[in-house]
Amino acid sequence: MNWHKTHYTSRAVGQVGLIILEASAVTPQGRISPQDLGIWSDDHIEGLRELVELVHEQGAKVGIQIAHAGRKAMVEGDIVAPSPIPFNDKFKTPVELSLEQIEETIQAFLDGARRAKEAGFDVIELHAAHGYLINEFLSPLTNERTDQYGGDREKRYRFLEETIDRVQAVWSGPLFVRISANDFHPEGLGIDDYVYYAQKMKEQGVDLIDCSSGAVVPAKIDAFPGYQVPYAEAIRREVNIATGAVGLITSGVQAEEIVHNERADLVFLARELLRDPYWPRTAAKELNVELAPPNQYERGWS
Repeated sequence: MNWHKTHYTSRAVGQVGLIILEASAVTPQGRISPQDLGIWSDDHIEGLRELVELVHEQGAKVGIQIAHAGRKAMVEGDIVAPSPIPFNDKFKTPVELSLEQIEETIQAFLDGARRAKEAGFDVIELHAAHGYLINEFLSPLTNERTDQYGGDREKRYRFLEETIDRVQAVWSGPLFVRISANDFHPEGLGIDDYVYYAQKMKEQGVDLIDCSSGAVVPAKIDAFPGYQVPYAEAIRREVNIATGAVGLITSGVQAEEIVHNERADLVFLARELLRDPYWPRTAAKELNVELAPPNQYERGWS
């Protein structure tokens, strides 16, 4: 269920210097699947620290995406969400979070951030996209609460707002937030809503917004190369905050265009690295850039 993703910087394909571990759950019930990484226990720190040190030995930086799956969790027992609405007929109906449980969950994000710091991570990314818990609070399609965490978009932002504040109490490094900038539903959120949310995140000190889309509710999406880049471009332009672009970005030329034309500050790669683990080498050859091989592959790459 997890894959790593990394970023691309303009005209420096040899400097793919940030690897992000995705979907590391802040509670056991917050896992997307039983196989997901977790950061809900201090027992996880030692193993995560070992991984961080291995990445640092290679001269790269490493971040971790801390998350809670909400109603999209596929684990045993009850699952939780802002409102008791299942994702579809294949998912469980979640239990609506009480105010006490909301507080406990926000505290779990704080504790996850503390553990990430103790493990030595360079970046934290809050996963507020793809229909997982934070995203469920943001969208009116999944949040029908009538208390302080539901209603208009300002109240629906409260869970993320408090989570950011709590994380920043223990974390002083770069903080990214991953969003779904379009619900692909006529009654859901669109880019104008996320420009509003991005402005609030900027005011809270978020460093970069990682702009994905969809997966809040079942929807048919017309996916084509670079189809999500306009979201990163719009938020960058309207809010003047750093953004990351994702989604069917497959070539060095495509990534170079996005960054060089200032449509986004970073390009994130995930599935493409599963298909081609040596994508940086592929991109370097495409762009006529010299890229030093790993020492053990120097002869094979020559």
